[in-house]
Amino acid sequence: MNTSSYKPVVCPVIVGRTAQLQLLARSLTEARGGAGQTVLIAGEAGIGKSRLVADTGVSAEHSGCLVLQGNCFEPDRSLPYAPLIDLLRGLLRSQPSAGVLSALSPSAPEMMRLLPELIRWLPDAGSAPPVEPEQEKHRLFLAFYEFLIRLAVDQPLLVVLEDLHWSDDTSLELLQYLARRIREQPILLLLTYRSDEVHPGLRHFITELDRQRLAAEVQLEPLSLRDTDVMLQAILSLDRSTHADLLHIVHQLAEGNPFFIEETLRSMLGGGDLVFAGGRWEQRPTGQLRVPRTVEDAVLRRAESLDKDARRTLDLAAAAGQRFDFVLLKELSGWDEQVLLRLIKEMMAAQLVVEESADRFAFRHALTRQAIYSQFLARERMALHAQITETLERLYSA
Repeated sequence: MNTSSYKPVVCPVIVGRTAQLQLLARSLTEARGGAGQTVLIAGEAGIGKSRLVADTGVSAEHSGCLVLQGNCFEPDRSLPYAPLIDLLRGLLRSQPSAGVLSALSPSAPEMMRLLPELIRWLPDAGSAPPVEPEQEKHRLFLAFYEFLIRLAVDQPLLVVLEDLHWSDDTSLELLQYLARRIREQPILLLLTYRSDEVHPGLRHFITELDRQRLAAEVQLEPLSLRDTDVMLQAILSLDRSTHADLLHIVHQLAEGNPFFIEETLRSMLGGGDLVFAGGRWEQRPTGQLRVPRTVEDAVLRRAESLDKDARRTLDLAAAAGQRFDFVLLKELSGWDEQVLLRLIKEMMAAQLVVEESADRFAFRHALTRQAIYSQFLARERMALHAQITETLERLYSA
């Protein structure tokens, strides 16, 4: 396998998701038969949500479905209807078909409130009369729903909206409205979100879907050691199990996260830490683990969002190790219990740290801790380790 530091490393197959793929395939078949479905795909960043969506999209297109996709983006959290606008712009990005324009035309007066550039393709469409905000919202919901129904007359639809953790509340209301009404239509509504970044509006949306039995949910968990081995075999074109040392290093660092597995391999290959010798891939003992740039950037951006006290506490935790005790961190930081609890909650809200028990916490991933730890100078590490050693001796001298 020939690779370099800038070339992506992508597993050519989906690993460890057989049950989830089967559920999505069934949902697609039922939707194509006129029994509309709503499916949520949840999991942490990098766990493989978009890969499942892409695979389902290919299957949908091969079976004659029209695929519509919109995405939520972090800066658009407060922009009403942002993912729906993205979906419509994607549909109109190239010259839209006569069928799409015909389906849009009756809804155009309301839809132009979302997408003023629609006038380019439908110059004869009138404008909707002004009404009260709540009534306007209801009319827009109905217009979007009827647009989808008209599209679905000619071919079944797969409607994908990704990253709902960045969605505005009004879009979530519209999605709930659609989920209630597509159950007798040839439409599969496929929605993804990060389960560790659920805001109150999204939590309410998911709860309502559960309460009304409107959706199935796919929860993606980290891959097992065996699945990590299968991934490495596929990426590295191996005809046997991965060398145990390499397998355990990658699995320990990535902790079963497929994106982290790929990025860890890319970093190792690009940095010369992983070489092919004697008919197998081996890691060179460099003495320091490389954190992939994509992971490092994501972690440091989250760390920079902390206030100075929480950031100092995060640094102390990183020096203490992947897992750290509350009592040790309290002694190291000098904070009283209530202040330290507040700071740890801030670190948890930034998706950097998780709670394992009342007395023990851990970094979300080994790479999360390594990204923080790698920012220290060697002299800083020595001083921090000395401080930790002295504190441990004082706490547990007996």
